[in-house]
Amino acid sequence: MFQPAPAGIVDRAAEEREQGDLLEKALADPRTRVLLIHGDSAPRATDGLGWLSPDDVAELVGSPVDWAFLGRDDEGSAVLLAAARGRERPIPDLGDGWASLRETATSLPAPIADLFTVAVSLGRFLGERFCSRCGTQSPLATSGWSRSCPECGAEHFPRTDPAVIVATESRDGERLLLGANAVWKGRMYSCFAGFVEAGESLETAVHRELLEEAGVRLKDVRYVASQPWPYPRSLMLGYRATAAAEHEVRPDGTEIIDVRWFTRDEIRSGLAGRADFGLPGPVSIAHRLIAEWAQEGRATDEVGGA
Repeated sequence: MFQPAPAGIVDRAAEEREQGDLLEKALADPRTRVLLIHGDSAPRATDGLGWLSPDDVAELVGSPVDWAFLGRDDEGSAVLLAAARGRERPIPDLGDGWASLRETATSLPAPIADLFTVAVSLGRFLGERFCSRCGTQSPLATSGWSRSCPECGAEHFPRTDPAVIVATESRDGERLLLGANAVWKGRMYSCFAGFVEAGESLETAVHRELLEEAGVRLKDVRYVASQPWPYPRSLMLGYRATAAAEHEVRPDGTEIIDVRWFTRDEIRSGLAGRADFGLPGPVSIAHRLIAEWAQEGRATDEVGGA
């Protein structure tokens, strides 16, 4: 049933989206590959994700789907998203089951993991069928990348909410400050994060979040990297910073129930699964920020012991 994965890195080919018959032509082309999405999951195959042909989708999926153009692979074949509607998964007896983005992103080739992330993000937008201004049902446009309201003329696009996430270290660089969210009931510690508020710069959001959640003032704030995170529609912007006064730290008691300074040895044990606390999984940018801090210390230790 499953088709080969798209060849190479997929080009979004955004310039093609305005073609009114783009999806129609792609659906009629037997070379087209389709990623079926339900929520944040796709069909699982032994070698990764289970790619379908347009005919497979028509034959196997009983519930309606929304279509979008994801791009073209390096052989020029179209790659489409089919976002299944409804609460029930469209193929309940699928042989290898379903794979969620959280579970499988790190085990997939980078181009496929990136495409999976785009598909989950876009799939959430495809499910928002009504105009947020007047409530009228609005048809899809630009090959699934926008909606145009026939009543008030408003155009709607996939929404991305910026959020900051910060790894805060001690002034001597030998300890890392992490917090336990109330949702995790103290079982896991991670970097501090929060959405950027209206009219706020990223840097202001970094300072505000740490002061609100951990009571700590920062200095030496520096950007590291970003990660799209479709839970539900975020762009995580990762930072490193240094605590100005380490003794000031305290949890806010509502969202964050505990804050704790960790040594590099403790972080390494946590990353290896040998500690009495959990750390974020490797799919998240929080894991990257924490692991890179721990690795920096290992490199220093090796140089010092040479």
